[in-house]
Amino acid sequence: MESIRVSVVAFGDRKHWQMQYRDPVTGKKKTRSTGVENTGLKRDRDAAISAAGKWEAELREGRYQAPSKVTWAQFRERYTSESLAALSDNGAIRAETVLDLVEHHTPVDLLAKVTTERVAEFTKALRTERQVAESTIKSYLGQLRAALRWAHRQGILVKVPTFELPKRAKGAKAMKGRPLSGEEFDRLLMATRKVVGKAPTQSWRFYLRGLWWSGLRLAESLELYWDRRDKLCVDLDGKRPMIRIPAELEKGNKDRLLPMAPEFAALLAEVPEAERTGPVFQPVMPRCRTRRSDAVRAGKVITTIGRKAGIKVEERPGKQPKCATAHDLRRSFGSRWATRVMPAVLQQMMRHESISTTMRYYVGLEADETAEAVWQSFSTANGNTSGNKRPLKGSGERPEKSSQVSTAQ
Repeated sequence: MESIRVSVVAFGDRKHWQMQYRDPVTGKKKTRSTGVENTGLKRDRDAAISAAGKWEAELREGRYQAPSKVTWAQFRERYTSESLAALSDNGAIRAETVLDLVEHHTPVDLLAKVTTERVAEFTKALRTERQVAESTIKSYLGQLRAALRWAHRQGILVKVPTFELPKRAKGAKAMKGRPLSGEEFDRLLMATRKVVGKAPTQSWRFYLRGLWWSGLRLAESLELYWDRRDKLCVDLDGKRPMIRIPAELEKGNKDRLLPMAPEFAALLAEVPEAERTGPVFQPVMPRCRTRRSDAVRAGKVITTIGRKAGIKVEERPGKQPKCATAHDLRRSFGSRWATRVMPAVLQQMMRHESISTTMRYYVGLEADETAEAVWQSFSTANGNTSGNKRPLKGSGERPEKSSQVSTAQ
């Protein structure tokens, strides 16, 4: 197939540059789009020529197949080696999990058979057979759509099937769990020994306190080091303690310098300076030879501790109640700080990509919590620490201003 030559051509009725070659066996011309818009600019023509060169190399090496003949297995092999290889380990695992579920519930031999109808069957199976939450279904379909769009850009899928990502059901909670109270967290610490045993108890209690005060995600917490800049790293050199997070280890894929909550800094200060090397958290897995645990196993241990402590965070009709998990400790951190700082500051502390996520999950506090914060603030400003001073109901009278308020103004 050495005689194959792919050239770039423009057609008046086509928006994009086309690439074309003559099949040496049949003598027929084969044409497909480069995906580059024909704007008349040199840079766009150069991009089209580059795409044509790539197609020519595939044809000469025998790697090209007509989209209608690309198998699902071939697609998965290419997607894994060419796209997922650039993602973090967790990101690649999530994508592979979704593709595994597609294979299990709606198996296909050819990639072209992944149609809108097939995706609808897959969505139905997630709801009825696996009883997956709507938020998880949305995440799974987003992963699938990204994979199919990649296949389309590579020219191995003619058309990406159209499907809508599910919206949150009416009346459904944004959070899958909920923040824990201080009393519940104390119960969590008390139940630790019953789950992990006597020897590892201190390492796990220190770890749980770290999750409670830091707001770190589970995987992030196990990647937090005292002395490695290629990992999440404690930075004590500046005016305030910070956490450095490299892009490849952060969910938002950006290098970040995270302000450390004072309570978390106080917890770290408990560690003697001579011991501030290696990982900050080293929870010892019960009945396991390896000293450190990975995120999945650590998460299971924390979930077991939450169940042993009897901390129910969500009632589920027809199912066992959902008990406290590691992520509920992160939720607790966000809920505490939502009453202390402005949303933009909370967004940075939680490392949300969009402030809408912060507003949705943490700023819309429960009415009782909001009312309590308002009354406590009012009482403090008026010199009444008990919080009992309030205007008479229906009197229309305003409370007198204290000298403190007048001075502040």
